[in-house]
Amino acid sequence: MVQFLLSSRAKGKWRKSLLAASVALLMATIAYGSSKPKSNAPVLAPQLELNGGRKLTYERIFSNEREVKPKRGFWTRVVDVVAGEPFFHGMTAPYSVVTDSHDRIIVTDPPASGLHIFDFAQQKYKFISHVKEENGLESPQCAAVDSSDNIYVTDSVTGKIFVFDPSGKFRRIIGGLKGGEGFFKRATGIAIDPASQRIYVSDTLRNEIFVLDMQGNVLQTIGKTGTENGEFNFPTELRIHGGELIVVDAMNFRVQVLGLDGSFHYAVGRLGDGRGEFFRPKGVGMDSEGHLYVVESLSSLVQVFDHEGNLLYYFGQKGTGLGEFVLPTGLFIDRSDRIFVVDSYNGRVQVFRYFGLPKRAEGATR
Repeated sequence: MVQFLLSSRAKGKWRKSLLAASVALLMATIAYGSSKPKSNAPVLAPQLELNGGRKLTYERIFSNEREVKPKRGFWTRVVDVVAGEPFFHGMTAPYSVVTDSHDRIIVTDPPASGLHIFDFAQQKYKFISHVKEENGLESPQCAAVDSSDNIYVTDSVTGKIFVFDPSGKFRRIIGGLKGGEGFFKRATGIAIDPASQRIYVSDTLRNEIFVLDMQGNVLQTIGKTGTENGEFNFPTELRIHGGELIVVDAMNFRVQVLGLDGSFHYAVGRLGDGRGEFFRPKGVGMDSEGHLYVVESLSSLVQVFDHEGNLLYYFGQKGTGLGEFVLPTGLFIDRSDRIFVVDSYNGRVQVFRYFGLPKRAEGATR
């Protein structure tokens, strides 16, 4: 048997050579990965040209923590090759979405028992939950924020509302009873009116909407079981816009628009799978011109109506591409008319923007 013997000096040179070769190999691997040929085919983002110069444009899509973080530098990627990439949170089956005053995007994720907070401006991400044997967050459904950006989340399993501060720290529970039970049979939709300091919560199994003060005391209930105006059959998502309460009346296959006192204003939709009809209505919102947006989950559409219940236009179709959805659920429209659509089965959120009629300058004449 032949043995290859190295002196200590030779061993040092051998280690340095091996290290240099390893780094060179890593650099070559990364360079090869970054130089792979890319398709020259353009990715066409959806855009709708609407009446009067209005339009709807596609803006972006996001699904996980990595997309909000700064781009990883060369040496960080070298470390990733050696040690493996870090873990990035992703959405499992997101349900609802809302934004706060700093344009942070808050997405509930029932299977993950928590919330994703995306802050693209600050390139930050946070996942928040409240894990506890008793009084823990189990199935977060819908979220709302108050004037101080505190986050209120309904839990459909525990029948409670969980409140977090803007940083995501757990603060308190609304609707908790002795013995750990929740007051609500199935808390689903939630909306907060900053002017009156009132919280509106839909209790889907009771077919009622509860009006609470900010301490959680019940001030009023709206609705009862039925099919008439102002009555409900499984109410779910809620939104408040311009002094009106928008209610998804799911099993009556319509959306009702009420006053904040519960008075009936108008309704849109009817049972069916055609345009202007609903079979699985989900998220709702209203743009700056008062157009009502409704997610129809089964047909993977967002339908848009006027105050008379007329269908103005719709967008989306079933699929995994840009502007396509599979079982979409939540919808939120912010103060800039950005439209956030939760594409639940695809595990992502898609963002669009509505451009309404140009506002005429004060005092302008034709």
